[in-house]
Amino acid sequence: MNTADLTRLLSAVVDPYLGRPLGAAVRRVEIAGADAVAEVVLGYPVGRYAATLTSQLAAALARGGWTGGFKLELSAAIAAHGGPGTVQPLPGIGNVIAVASGKGGVGKSTVSANLALALAAAGARVGLLDADIYGPSQPIMMGLTGRRPTTDDGKHLAPLEAYGVAVMSIGFLIDAEQPMVWRGPMVTQALVQLIGDTRWGELDYLLIDMPPGTGDTQLTISQRVPVSGAIIVTTPQDIALADARKGLMMFRKVSVPVLGIVENMATHVCSNCGHEEHVFGEGGGRRMAEQYGVPLLGSLPLDIAIREQADGGKPSVVADPDGKVALAFLDIARRATARLASGAAATAAPAISVSDD
Repeated sequence: MNTADLTRLLSAVVDPYLGRPLGAAVRRVEIAGADAVAEVVLGYPVGRYAATLTSQLAAALARGGWTGGFKLELSAAIAAHGGPGTVQPLPGIGNVIAVASGKGGVGKSTVSANLALALAAAGARVGLLDADIYGPSQPIMMGLTGRRPTTDDGKHLAPLEAYGVAVMSIGFLIDAEQPMVWRGPMVTQALVQLIGDTRWGELDYLLIDMPPGTGDTQLTISQRVPVSGAIIVTTPQDIALADARKGLMMFRKVSVPVLGIVENMATHVCSNCGHEEHVFGEGGGRRMAEQYGVPLLGSLPLDIAIREQADGGKPSVVADPDGKVALAFLDIARRATARLASGAAATAAPAISVSDD
């Protein structure tokens, strides 16, 4: 077999995250002694994916008649994807991903923190913005309680860093016991300053932990920030799904692509007997995904360890990086960013104009 034969076999392998053949992602193939060597460049973070993809490609070559060894050189080239309309890009930030829900209490902040950490663990440069002005959670979850950002010019803030992720929250700037008794315009102004006055540096992804609902904060972000895509978090029960649908449709109305749905608290496994139960209902996230033509990015369990780790300032992805929950978050992060890289989400979301009428 020659390099052209090997290239043909490798290019035909379907990437499970992109949902299509690797094609042009196979940049170079050569034969070095008894080994075939391939360079593959994907558009999403590839950390911890090399071993899995190597075995898939080696199997494809073996089925095609290759009897030698196989070596993979895997890397990522993460492109920037701007937001809808004429929203100006944020300097140095390639992609902005909003993590949202229609209602509170579904674990959106926990999902946001763990997805940010999963992307960082996969090799991406990641920032996390806590956009919940009234109830910021990320200072606790990211182990940054009591810390304060610094400024070198009195105008711009340097984000704090936790586990390789740049983090900014109103919770860093106020007393933890002080309630934010602010009207909508004050919240909007604070949010605009948090986004625009933070020196994020060069980021592949900025994840925004959105507050629940479809009000001022959501509209401000969609109108002033180039949101590349949104992830909707829900739990399986009907009341959560009803509000999650509103969140999904809000993003579609402002032409922000929906990358997919994350179903949180899908099942509970008893820590004593091991019995698994769908305490909040079964399959709600999948049905919603099918209804709106978006993928179910993954389902996460109702597990006391997830809560304990987040409350302790060390979310699951860093507390137990080889555990089932951490690997689930890594898989969800790959699926979401691969969908963004493929452009599938942009074509799936209709451009619906919004008027003041």
